[in-house]
Amino acid sequence: MTVCRGCCCGTERKHPGVDHTGQVAALVAGVGDAGRVRVTDCLDACERSNVVVVGPSPAGRRAGARPTWLANVLHPETVAEVVDWVRGGGPGVGDPPGLLDLCVFTPSRRARMEAGEI
Repeated sequence: MTVCRGCCCGTERKHPGVDHTGQVAALVAGVGDAGRVRVTDCLDACERSNVVVVGPSPAGRRAGARPTWLANVLHPETVAEVVDWVRGGGPGVGDPPGLLDLCVFTPSRRARMEAGEI
C-alpha cells in the first residue's frame, strides 16, 4: 500500500481536523503482517486527496489484479475499510468492503507512471 503525503494529501492546510499521522499509524498497525505501508511525497492526484494505492497480494496478482487507487481516504471508517480489505487479500481476491468502492478511481497515465505502475 502506498499512502500519499506531502504535496497536499496529509496536510492540515487542505484537510483541517484530520489526524493524518494517526491515519498512517492506523494503516500500519491494522495491516500488520498482511502487507507493507509505504509513504510517498506526491502521487499527482491532488484533487482526490487523501490518496491511497492498494497493491494486490500475490494471490491477487495471480488473479490478474492491478493496484487500486482510492480517493478521499479521510475518515477513520474509510481507513478501517482499507485495512479490512488488505487483510482480506485486497484487489483480485475480494471486493472493496462497505462504501470503499465509491473511493476507487482511475488515475492519469502520468500519475501511474510516477507511482511506478507503468
